[in-house]
Amino acid sequence: MPLAPPSSAIHIQNGTSGFLSAPGRTPTSVTVHPVALFSILDHYLRRGDAQDRVIGTLLGTRSETGEIEVRSSFAVLHSENSEQVAVDMEYHRTMYDLHHKVNPKEHIVGWYSTGSSLNTYSALIQNFYTQETAPHQAIHITVNTGVEKGQQAGVKAYVSSPVGVSPKPENAVFIPIPLELRFKETERSGFDLLSLSTNTSEPTAYPSTDLEVLERSLQSVVDMLDRVLSYVQSVLSGETKGNAAVGRYLMDTLGTSTEDLEKGGFNASLQDALMVSYLANLVRSQAEVSARLALTTAP
Repeated sequence: MPLAPPSSAIHIQNGTSGFLSAPGRTPTSVTVHPVALFSILDHYLRRGDAQDRVIGTLLGTRSETGEIEVRSSFAVLHSENSEQVAVDMEYHRTMYDLHHKVNPKEHIVGWYSTGSSLNTYSALIQNFYTQETAPHQAIHITVNTGVEKGQQAGVKAYVSSPVGVSPKPENAVFIPIPLELRFKETERSGFDLLSLSTNTSEPTAYPSTDLEVLERSLQSVVDMLDRVLSYVQSVLSGETKGNAAVGRYLMDTLGTSTEDLEKGGFNASLQDALMVSYLANLVRSQAEVSARLALTTAP
């Protein structure tokens, strides 16, 4: 369904002074889970050649204190040009109905878009999602993928506020709010891979096998141990003033790690990783041999 063509630009402001408040409690902070972020990035990678950005719906929970937890997301079909923007609202509602049957505790909390720019079309889409989340206020998350030259990847969250005594949907102020990426220790490797290309100006080759991932993880551990060793040596030599809290933390951490190594936990994990890699390569080889035999025996 096409939205009305805009006539003016939106603005970005760090405060709410002088602007009307949107209905419902204003969100105070946003927490994004990895599943939602990975879904957004996958949507961006699968976009059409003519699309500069993609949009989608954010789902999650709200607390009574205004904290929003984004747990998942799904893509929404849309198109935009210099004259108008069109959003497939029926597709959005159908997808939400299906998702709500599987996850009844998750509700629409806002929408996302890739890229860092906010324009008048963003205000129109924000107005649509505000109606979907009423009486609560919708949030907007921008995901800058970092593919543009000179830009870094990043995630930001906003809420909107109308401008003027009788504001129009396309006239709004986008106000940044705190955002946190929350992930478990088991999900850290995924975020580490995503951040590799943002730390250097040159493209980074991602690991393609489990052994390469393990190698990077071990190298990261070695780098951290080198930093700890450098800090301890500087404290012992008197160059740096020691911190009792840091010392206790290092003692507890290294003591636990040493006990795990003595019990063979690391060796067992390493053997498991090697076995999984070996079995995967074996299955791949068998599948390739079977395919070649099928071609030679075909009439």
